[in-house]
Amino acid sequence: MEYWIVAGFAAFLMGLSKGGVPMIALLSVPLMSLFMDPAHAAGLLLPIYIVADMYAIYLFRRAFSVRNLQILLPGAICGILTGYIAVAHVPGDMVKLLVAGIGLSYLFNAMRQRISRREVPPRPADVPRGLFWGALAGLTSYVSHAGGPPFQAYVLPQKLDKMVYLGTTTIFFSIVNLLKVPPFILAGQITWESFQQAAWLAPLALAGAWTGASISRILPEKVFFMLIEIALAVVSVKLLYEVLIAG
Repeated sequence: MEYWIVAGFAAFLMGLSKGGVPMIALLSVPLMSLFMDPAHAAGLLLPIYIVADMYAIYLFRRAFSVRNLQILLPGAICGILTGYIAVAHVPGDMVKLLVAGIGLSYLFNAMRQRISRREVPPRPADVPRGLFWGALAGLTSYVSHAGGPPFQAYVLPQKLDKMVYLGTTTIFFSIVNLLKVPPFILAGQITWESFQQAAWLAPLALAGAWTGASISRILPEKVFFMLIEIALAVVSVKLLYEVLIAG
């Protein structure tokens, strides 16, 4: 019974994130890791991610940045392939430190700009940076479902409209998650048993996505992006804690 309560809560949190509540889904794998190996927890949750992704695309289909997707996705494909090939040779702690460093570096720069009160113009999407950050997002998403910080390091400086940001994020990670399915199956992280469990949990993820979308639509844009930065800080510190203290 405890397992299903925690699993249902993890699925709901994942749905909240897909509906637009910033990065709360990163709690899902640690919660499930209370009952199973983190790699198998990631495999169990991936089909639920995809179900929530499809609903999130429906919710945010009206606004997204085509240019960002055209730049980021080729890089993400390379990152996923690199992750599949190197996952047995790259320590998970190294990936966590990389993700934490990216998140904290972005936040440090943003804080410095606010203190100096210097108005920084939006940084346009460009190919070299987009391919680099897209590849990192694909790699870290494959290894630890933590592609958010690299993605945000590239997209947040563009100062996109809130709904365009949500639509672009949703479509990008929906495609990334679909691309992760074949290597997850080959690695034994997705099995018939885990797929059956995911089917029972999927309605809770959909309920979370609906709830998250309702919350994100009423949040003022300034508050929404402030919450994203707070969530990014929490995730980065959490990853550092896991590597340097808890580990």
